[in-house]
Amino acid sequence: MDGRSVIRVANMNTLKRGMVIDVNLDPAKGSETGKIRPCVIVTNDTYNARVPIIQVVPLTAWSLKKAGIITNVEIVPSTNNGLTKKSVADCLQTRPIDHRARLVKVRGELEDGIMGKIDDALKIVFDLFCFETAPRASPR
Repeated sequence: MDGRSVIRVANMNTLKRGMVIDVNLDPAKGSETGKIRPCVIVTNDTYNARVPIIQVVPLTAWSLKKAGIITNVEIVPSTNNGLTKKSVADCLQTRPIDHRARLVKVRGELEDGIMGKIDDALKIVFDLFCFETAPRASPR
């Protein structure tokens, strides 16, 4: 089976937030994550269904150093997520991809708890914290 056949088979699945997919991230430049590797889809399902550009978080092999970074999320392999080794989601390396050109295969799906941790890490990366403010005084 050539690479194009694999891509066609993978595209037959509906892409959903939280799915683990293999993505060809080459060519990479500078310190960008490259090669074919698992990634987690983090765009919402409305965008995933309507546009070919999706946002993904690349996964990389677990190490003690990587596990200590606040914007990395540890992921243990399971039959549900399709991973074969302990990994970290590197939320600092989040990037858009055109799934028509870069998707290789669908592996599985992450548990809600792990997606919640990825959401928290993305809030740190993109400075998306919501702070409650005191109610405004009414004009006099």
